Amino acid sequence: MPGPSTPIIPITVNSFIYLASQSPRRRQLLEQLGVRHELLLPDADEDTETLEAALPNEAPAVYVKRVTQLKLDAALRRLRSRGLPPAPVLCSDTTVALGRTMYAKPVDAADATRMLTALADKTHRVLTAVALGTARKRQQVLCVSRVTFAPMSRRQIQAYVASGEPMGKAGAYAVQGRAAEFISFMSGSYSGIMGLPMFETAALLRSFR
Repeated sequence: MPGPSTPIIPITVNSFIYLASQSPRRRQLLEQLGVRHELLLPDADEDTETLEAALPNEAPAVYVKRVTQLKLDAALRRLRSRGLPPAPVLCSDTTVALGRTMYAKPVDAADATRMLTALADKTHRVLTAVALGTARKRQQVLCVSRVTFAPMSRRQIQAYVASGEPMGKAGAYAVQGRAAEFISFMSGSYSGIMGLPMFETAALLRSFR
């Protein structure tokens, strides 16, 4: 427990930030921290998919940090072009990795089935990078957690994919959803696995007091 000489600085000193993410989970986690924010979403003509393309032989940690910085660059340009009041911009990216193989969001049910079949009965990493920045200052953190899936039968995987939950989720699963029944062990940050590690994010927000 922090003693008298190490007081915890409240996050609410940051009066306002922009969240450059379409994830409802990240917004929910920011609200849980009590952070006032507005969404700063891409314009219709922005090529967001290209930002998330992996480079040949790119390590998962390098990939997720690079993509988060690219997202922050794009969001700061968006902020300037729209003439919005200046405030820190928060960006995040999550990937699931089994060794050096990365599993992003599935493109369809067959892709989700492929991913879950590969992850079943194995321990994988969930890497979430968070970047907070302004025109003059930026900082980034990386949170790495580990998740172990129990053995999963083909029928279980098919039923889970049919629920629709895997779509739009890195690694084709949501730790806070029905996939919890298949997770036998996890270590690290639960909120980081969801997509925004709260402890690390709070530290970034305090740094922008």
